[in-house]
Amino acid sequence: MSAVEPSQPLVLIVEDEPKIADLLADYLQQQAGYRTFHLDRGDGVVAWVRENQPDLILLDLMLPGMSGIDICKQLRTESMVPIIMITARVEEIDRLLGLELGADDYICKPFSPREVVARSKAVLRRARAGAGQNASTGLIMDRENFSASLGGKTLSLTPVEFSLLNTLSSHPGRVYSRDQLMNEMYSDYRVVSDRAVDTHVKNLRRKLSDAAPDSELLESVYGLGYRYIG
Repeated sequence: MSAVEPSQPLVLIVEDEPKIADLLADYLQQQAGYRTFHLDRGDGVVAWVRENQPDLILLDLMLPGMSGIDICKQLRTESMVPIIMITARVEEIDRLLGLELGADDYICKPFSPREVVARSKAVLRRARAGAGQNASTGLIMDRENFSASLGGKTLSLTPVEFSLLNTLSSHPGRVYSRDQLMNEMYSDYRVVSDRAVDTHVKNLRRKLSDAAPDSELLESVYGLGYRYIG
């Protein structure tokens, strides 16, 4: 078994089937050297995450106490911790991938433990890249603390603006439609006009311009949506 150091990623496993939870923990510890913690109910997850700040959550969809869907929705109002949803319900996949919940990835039961380790590593790599500095623009996104800076200047962003910038800057050059951005910005299924995205983009552009007057980082793509120019 690999030595587990405190500096290594902490993965919270939320799974009510003990055999599956033990299997996941064994593979994550032995194959990746990650630290793990297991919860078998959903109603204590949000409080545990607030207290312990895990690096990744493996979250089962169906749980006693509180469903994985409700947990994910609640966490996304206050944290950008990476979440991989685990589901046996194939009909939920489109919903998970549609970013309505803010999940970073999904895994279907039955699954290969090796696949879980590979997916976990990939999600953590993306999260670290998103939390790091964009070398070409000097943008730093701190997902844990919901803070951002550009060229050494702190950006005063609302939660919605932070979510918007985090999504766009995580994949420079990728065009996001208004619907995709709306699903990322609002995880509570509220009904809003797609023009709300335009308003948030306008405000975000102004704040980016104030911090870096000579840079145009958000680009409108006619008829499609918006992209971040990294």
